Amino acid sequence: MNKQKLASRIWESANKMRSKIEANEYKDYILGFIFYKYLSDNEVKKLKELGFTQEDIEGVVEEDAEIVKYVRENVGYFIAYKDLFSTWLQMGKDFDVANVTDALSAFNRLINPSHKKVYEGIFNTLQTGLSKLGDSSASRTKAISDLIHLIKDIPMDGRQDYDVIGFIYEYLISMFAANAGKKAGEFYTPHEVSILMSEIVADHLKDRKEIEIYDPTSGSGSLLINIGRSVAKHIDDERNIKYYAQELKQNTYNLTRMNLVMRGILPANILTRNGDTLEDDWPYFDENNQVETYNPLYVDAVVSNPPYSQHWEPTNKETDPRYARFGLAPKAKADFAFLLHDLFHIKPEGIMTIVLPHGVLFRGGEEGEIRKNLIEENHIDAIIGLPPNIFFGTNIPTIIMILKQKRENTDVLIIDASKGFIKAGKNNKLRASDIKKIVDIVAIRADIGKFSRKISRDEIRRNEYNLNIPRYVDSSEDVEKWDLYASMFGGIPVNEIARLNDYWSAFPGLKEVLFTNGGGPTRNLAVSNIELTVKEHPSVTAFILNYKNSFAHFDSYLKSKLIKKIEVLNISKEKAILSNYIFECLSSIPLIDKYEAYQILDDQWSNTSVDLEIIQTEGFNSVKKVNPNMVSKKKDGKEEEVQDGWIGHIIPFELVQQTLLLEQYEALKQIERRLDDISSEYYEILDSLSEEEKNSSLTNDSSDAFVAKEVGTTLKEIFSDVETQEIKVLKNYAKLSKKADKLAFIKANDDVVWSNMDVNKDGTYSKKSVNSYIVELQSSYEFPKDSFESKIVQVSNLLIEEKDIKVKIKADAAELHMKTKETIESLSDEQALELLKQKWISPLTESISQLPNYVINLLINKIQALSEKYAVTYSSVETEIQKTESSLSALINELNGNEYDMKGLGELVTLLKGE
Repeated sequence: MNKQKLASRIWESANKMRSKIEANEYKDYILGFIFYKYLSDNEVKKLKELGFTQEDIEGVVEEDAEIVKYVRENVGYFIAYKDLFSTWLQMGKDFDVANVTDALSAFNRLINPSHKKVYEGIFNTLQTGLSKLGDSSASRTKAISDLIHLIKDIPMDGRQDYDVIGFIYEYLISMFAANAGKKAGEFYTPHEVSILMSEIVADHLKDRKEIEIYDPTSGSGSLLINIGRSVAKHIDDERNIKYYAQELKQNTYNLTRMNLVMRGILPANILTRNGDTLEDDWPYFDENNQVETYNPLYVDAVVSNPPYSQHWEPTNKETDPRYARFGLAPKAKADFAFLLHDLFHIKPEGIMTIVLPHGVLFRGGEEGEIRKNLIEENHIDAIIGLPPNIFFGTNIPTIIMILKQKRENTDVLIIDASKGFIKAGKNNKLRASDIKKIVDIVAIRADIGKFSRKISRDEIRRNEYNLNIPRYVDSSEDVEKWDLYASMFGGIPVNEIARLNDYWSAFPGLKEVLFTNGGGPTRNLAVSNIELTVKEHPSVTAFILNYKNSFAHFDSYLKSKLIKKIEVLNISKEKAILSNYIFECLSSIPLIDKYEAYQILDDQWSNTSVDLEIIQTEGFNSVKKVNPNMVSKKKDGKEEEVQDGWIGHIIPFELVQQTLLLEQYEALKQIERRLDDISSEYYEILDSLSEEEKNSSLTNDSSDAFVAKEVGTTLKEIFSDVETQEIKVLKNYAKLSKKADKLAFIKANDDVVWSNMDVNKDGTYSKKSVNSYIVELQSSYEFPKDSFESKIVQVSNLLIEEKDIKVKIKADAAELHMKTKETIESLSDEQALELLKQKWISPLTESISQLPNYVINLLINKIQALSEKYAVTYSSVETEIQKTESSLSALINELNGNEYDMKGLGELVTLLKGE
C-alpha cells in the first residue's frame, strides 16, 4: 500500500474512532501516538545500527544505569524495552492504559539533557488527555489499543526522501484541519499556501550556504518544514538549515516539535519555544547567564500565518524595538504587530512572508500610519491577493505580504492571484501551476495584464498609502459587448477580430483567408468550414511542426534523466530541472501557456516521485514486486480488511497486460465489450416496449431492467401457445395408444419430420420423445419481427448469453490476473525499465504533445462564436416580422364572419400594420 492509500485508510478509521471527540482535540491523541511509535522504532533502529541484537534490545531496562546512559547519549532519549511501541503490540490482551501512562512518564524523566528543549513535555497533551478516550480504564484501554493497531503499519524508514511517516502526519493534520471548523486556523496553513510562501523564500535564499528560518506562530510546524524542503533544493547540505519555532498553545507547540523531529531534522537544528510571540519576544541567550549572553534573534527568513485580527495589549510597547520605528497596531487588531515582529527578526539581506487579512491593505488609523511608514522606509516588496475560501475555518479574504530589510527596488509588486484555483470540497485550492506562476512573477517582478503590476511609491502616495489590490490590478472578467452596426447590418466587427491578434501574429495569412477584406467596420466570414480551414492552413501546420521539432528530443531527455539515473537522481531537485527544460522548449513557441505545461508535469510527477522514492529506498527489485490488494469488507457487522488479489508494488497490472500480455488482455476486453453490448440491447428492447408492457411483471419496479425469472415464465407461456401444422399432427399422434394406429398415422402424415425423434424398436415414437420434439419446435419458432413475442425470445437469449459470458469473464480475468503477477515477478531488468518508461514518460510526452491542439481548437471556437454572435441581424429579424405580418393580414382578409367578427378582424389588421 502506498503512502497516500495508507494515510487515507488511517484517516477514515481514525475519524470513525473519535466518536464524539472534537477533531481538533482528537488529532492530539493519534498524532501523539504516531510520534511515540516513531521514537520507539527509531531507538530500535539506532541500537541495531550500534550492533545490538534482538536479545540485547530485550535487555534494555531502566534499572541498568549504564545502558540508560549509553542509549540516552546515542539516541537522545531512553525508552525501556517494556515501553516500546512494538512491545505494546505483542502484549495482546495483557495491554493496559497503565502501560501508556507509565511509559510517557518514564520518557519525560529519561531525556538526555542536551535534548531537553526538543523533547521535554512533548507528550503532556497526550498524557493529560488520555482520560477523554473513555469513562473507565477498560474503555480507555480498548480505545488506545484500537489506535495503536491502526497506526502499526506506518513504516518508520527515514532513508533518502522516503518520508512516509512525515507524509501521513501532514495528511492527518490537514484532514483534521478540514474537519475542525474555525479552530483549524490555530494549527494549520493549507499545504498549497505553505508551498507558495516556501518557494518565494527559497528563491531569495538560493545562494546561501547556511540558513536560519523562523516561524513565530508555528502551529503544526508544517510551514517551517515546507520552507526547509524548498530551501534544501538549493543547498548542498540540509544540516546547514536551522529551524526556530515559537507557539503560544502548548498542544500546538508539541505538534511543531513532533513534526520537525519526524522529518529527520537534527535535534541541534531545532530551536523551539512555547510562549506569546507579541508579549514575550525571543532573545537568544544562555539560560544560566541571560544578561551577558543576550542577543536578539536575527534570521535569514521569517514565515508566519498568525491568527487574524487578534486582540493584543499595546500598552507600554512604544519603546519596544520591534515597533518603535513604525508605530503600534490597534488593540483590536494585532495583524501589524505580528508583521513588525517578523520584520524586526530578519537579517539585512533576509526576507519575510506573512499571511494577513485583506484589510491590512487599506484600513486607516494606526494601521494606516504603520503602512505609510513601511512604504516610505521601502520594506514592502510584494503583495499577493489569494483566492477566496482558501483557508480552513474562515472565508476572510487573505493576502501574502513579502517584506525585506534592504531592497534595491522602490516600487511594490502587486499580484492578484484570486482567480487561479480549483475547487476542493468546501474550499478552494491553488494548483501547482498557479503557485509556479506567482513565484516566477515575484522573482522577475513582471507586469502581466490583469494579474500583476509594479506600483511606484509616488502612485501609492497619490492613493494615500491605500494598497487595496483592485486599485492597481483589475482582474475582473471582460464584459461582453455588442457592436451596434454589426447587430443591425451583420458581419463581424473589425475590432473584435483584432482581439485575436495574438493568433493572427502566430498564424500569418490565416485571418485573410477566414474573412473577406471588405470596407466599413465589419468583415464577413469567407469560409463555410472554419475547423477545416484553420487546421489545414500552412501557418497552422507549420506551427504544429515547429512545436514537434522543439520537443523532438523530449522523450530521450526524460529517459536519460529518469530511467538511466533512476537510483541516483535527486528527487527533490529533479522536477525543477524538468520544468526548466520544458520552459526552454516553449521559449520560441507562441500562444502555448507554459504554466499549463507545468501543470501537466506536476500531475505526472506526483506519481513518478513516489515510485522513485520506493526504488531508491528498497532497491530496483521493488519494481518486480506485487502486494496483496487489501480491501475493506463487512463481516458479522464489522469492517475488516481482506485480501482481494494482488496489485503491483510499482507497476500497475493493467500496464503489464497492455504491453506484455496484450493478446490475452484484448481477448478479455472483447468479451467484456460483448457484455456492454448486451446491456445496450436490453435498453433498446425496453425502449421499444409499450408502457403497459413495461409496467408488467417482466420488468423491475423502476421499469429499467428485466426480471429474469418472469421472462422465463412469460416465454414458456408464449411457446405453449405456438401451434404449427407439424405440432398439431404431433399432438394428435400423442393421443393414440395402439401400435397399429400409430404406425398407420405415421405413414399417413408426412407433415412431421419423424426422423428428428428417436424411434422405438417397433417403429413407433414414445410420448416423451414427441413432447420433447414439440417443445423443440415451439422454442425454435420464429415470431414476426418486432412482435412482443420475438422481443421476449431475444431477451431470454441475451440472459442466457450474459450468464455464460459472466462466468467466462470471471475465469479469464482470474487467469490473466495470476499471469500478470507471475509476469511482474519474473521481469527482466530491460522489461522493468521499459514499463517504467511507459508509466512515467509516455503519459507526460503525450499530454505535452496535445497543447498545440488545445490552442488551435480554442481559436476555432472563438471564431465560431464570433460568427454566431452576429449571424442574425436586427434588420433581418425586422424583415422577417414584416413578412409574417403581411402573410397573416392576407390570411385574415380571406376570412368571413358576422358583423362583429369582421370588426374584430379589421382591428387586428390595423394593429399588425402598426397604424
